[in-house]
Amino acid sequence: MDKDTKNLLRVLDAVDHSPGAAELRSLTYALLRGSVDGTVLDAGCGAGRAVAELTALGVTAEGADLDDGMIEAARDRLPGGTFRVADACDLPYGDASLAGYRADKLLHTLPDPARALAEARRVLKPGGRAVLVGQDWDTAVIDSDDPVLTRTVVRARAALVASPRAARAHRNLLLDAGFHEVRVEVRTAVFTGLELLPMATGLAEAAAAAGAVPAREAAAWIAEQRDRAARDRFFMAVPFFVASATAPRD
Repeated sequence: MDKDTKNLLRVLDAVDHSPGAAELRSLTYALLRGSVDGTVLDAGCGAGRAVAELTALGVTAEGADLDDGMIEAARDRLPGGTFRVADACDLPYGDASLAGYRADKLLHTLPDPARALAEARRVLKPGGRAVLVGQDWDTAVIDSDDPVLTRTVVRARAALVASPRAARAHRNLLLDAGFHEVRVEVRTAVFTGLELLPMATGLAEAAAAAGAVPAREAAAWIAEQRDRAARDRFFMAVPFFVASATAPRD
């Protein structure tokens, strides 16, 4: 496993243990209920936490991720679990072969989220459930002494994401893919702990590396956020859009 994958795992683990994260995952599991019998796929499964939790709930679950380092971590963490290195836009499943489809923080990484949803529709059985959850990269809220620069940092980082506004499009993507009974709700994650500081500082680092923000300004902004975290004054809020839908039964 390379250094970048290890660093990403540390951030993802910190997010997964942040206040409200377990409740958000539980909501997605509840929304999968009502699927026809069969296997649930967690697309973009990362290190396999959702597959492990679904399995513990008695669900037959599998994971797929394009990152072989993540699949390696998932197999280490859940020996005996079923994980595949696979593209969400070209899944190794037959037509109408799955009972449920879950994608958490996946669609924003894809250049063509609509293609992934068309693929989800293809592999789901009639009556199967699809559940999507993700953040809109344009809507991160960070407390700062320099709100103008903060907006620039957030927008500059969003511009580096393949599909930064995919989450706000969940409903339309599902409808366009032919799903029925589409519902959307929003849950806001609040991050205040020191362990989540890299989420904020990473935005500025990426924006500076891309040349969207002067390095000196980014460094000053990062220093402010580190100082806030040291004084227990760090605050970041991220809205997560949760959508659920059903594959047509006819």
